[in-house]
Amino acid sequence: MVGVAIPNRYWKVSTVDGNVITTSTLYENLWMSCATDSTGVHNCREFPSLLALSGYIQASRALMIAAVVLGTFGLVATLIGIQCCKIGGDNYVLKGRITAVGGVFFILQGLSTMVSVSWYAFNITQDFFNPLFPGTKYELGEGLYIGWSSGTLAICGGLCLVFACKSNTDENKNAYPYHPSRGTVYSGAASKREVASTYDKNAYV
Repeated sequence: MVGVAIPNRYWKVSTVDGNVITTSTLYENLWMSCATDSTGVHNCREFPSLLALSGYIQASRALMIAAVVLGTFGLVATLIGIQCCKIGGDNYVLKGRITAVGGVFFILQGLSTMVSVSWYAFNITQDFFNPLFPGTKYELGEGLYIGWSSGTLAICGGLCLVFACKSNTDENKNAYPYHPSRGTVYSGAASKREVASTYDKNAYV
C-alpha cells in the first residue's frame, strides 16, 4: 500500500471553507502540484527545484523512499524464511531468524511511513488553523489516509512475524529430544536358549 500512497496526487486538497464560489480545486502530493477547474480539466506540473521545496516535503520524500526500500527487504527476507522455500535447506532455526529480520524491516517500514505522513499532515493543519497564513489553505487528502493505513498494517504484520518466530524458537528450546535406550535388546528366542543352556544334560531324567 505504500506504493499506492506515494504516487497518489491527493495528499492535500484546497479547502472550500469560506469560499462562496469555487471555480478551481488545487491539490498536491510529494512530487507535483495540480489544479482542476469546473469543466473537469486537470493541469499538473512537477516541482521545478528540489532545493526550493519546504524541508518537510524533502524529509517526507526521503522517508517514503526509505519505506519502499525497507519493505522490499522485508518481503525478500520473509519469502526466504518461510518453510516451503527451498533456500536455506531444512535449517528451520535459521529460517525463523530470517523471518524475524523480515518482520523488523516491516516494522521500520511502517514507522517511516507513519512519520512521513504525520509530519506532512501536521504542516497542513498548522497552516489551516493559522489565521495569519496568507496563502491557500489545504485539507487532508486521501493519500494521507492510505499512508496511515499502510503504515499501521506494516507495523502489525512485522510484529506478528517477530512474535511468531519467537514463539517457535521457545518451543524448540523446550522440546526434549528422545534418546533410545542403549541397553542390549534380547529377542524371545535368544532368551529361551539362554534359559535352556543353564540346565545340564544330567538334570533330565
